[in-house]
Amino acid sequence: MTVTDSPFLRACRREPVPHTPVWFMRQAGRSLPEYRKVREGIAMLDSCMRPDLVTEITLQPVRRHGVDAAILFSDIVVPLKAVGVELDIKPGVGPVVDQPIRSRADLNRLRPLEPDDVPYVTEAVGMLTAELGATPLIGFAGAPFTLASYLVEGGPSRHHEHTKAMMYGDPELWAELLDRLADITAAFLTVQIEAGARAVQLFDSWVGALSPADYRRAVLPASAKVLAAVAHHGVPRIHFGVGTGELLGALGEAGADVVGVDWRVPLDEAARRVGPGRALQGNLDPAVLFAPRRAVEEQANRVLQAAAGLEGHVFNLGHGVLPDTDPDALTRLVAYVHERTAR
Repeated sequence: MTVTDSPFLRACRREPVPHTPVWFMRQAGRSLPEYRKVREGIAMLDSCMRPDLVTEITLQPVRRHGVDAAILFSDIVVPLKAVGVELDIKPGVGPVVDQPIRSRADLNRLRPLEPDDVPYVTEAVGMLTAELGATPLIGFAGAPFTLASYLVEGGPSRHHEHTKAMMYGDPELWAELLDRLADITAAFLTVQIEAGARAVQLFDSWVGALSPADYRRAVLPASAKVLAAVAHHGVPRIHFGVGTGELLGALGEAGADVVGVDWRVPLDEAARRVGPGRALQGNLDPAVLFAPRRAVEEQANRVLQAAAGLEGHVFNLGHGVLPDTDPDALTRLVAYVHERTAR
């Protein structure tokens, strides 16, 4: 089997598959003891900039779980750091920005991203594609709204009050901020694709904080710009957000080939909201993995049954792997989905 014929890429293209492909968001992370060991004493952003570590961490879940795709180990703020934004990822908090962007003068600190800004990404992707063989590598980036929220708030936020204040109060500044972030994000994804990534995911962690009308008016154009900018490469584009049940139709309109669905909406209903012509990805609740094996299989079955009529389905969690998840539960889940859906 070649990488082009892999079950994951076939499902993204809505083609017949030998089994439902499986991968997990945050599959290379704190749930794996080998990850904790290799990251010991190394800051998150530093680890994202070392090709040897990126390669090893990306490969760990492929070796352990037998997933159908690898996802590049990185962080959504890496391209912001690369263009000179002063920020750090603080343990237990998340990304913290030294000087939030709140004015037009602040906006001038955001310059375009050039490939030479992220040579470690190019090197890591090249190393990975040599190792992965027929297993495709997924590149990823944060979507403009989520990046903007971190930049405007100065860090994670529950209510996004500064973000929404700019969005409502200075729509021209907001549009220019998202447009610049769209260019940075598209450039970051392009680096990964040109180095060998066979699919990309645009990850919008915080977009569920918006109404459908606000999303369409103030966010969709920037996300659509990112997805359109990489369309000519011909790799599947996945678009995922958290808490986006009310936004699924609009997420589909943004132009991705695959729409990720969190666990709050059954996949058959999600397909109705997204509309035809898109594969879906999802959507087991990550917390289910803490239940006994039989219960995990029952809930996985519910997902697979809801997905039975889809044009294409990639099995995933409805968000990232939780840090205290038993790695063996993930390995068993991959095997179960493969066996249950073997054709």
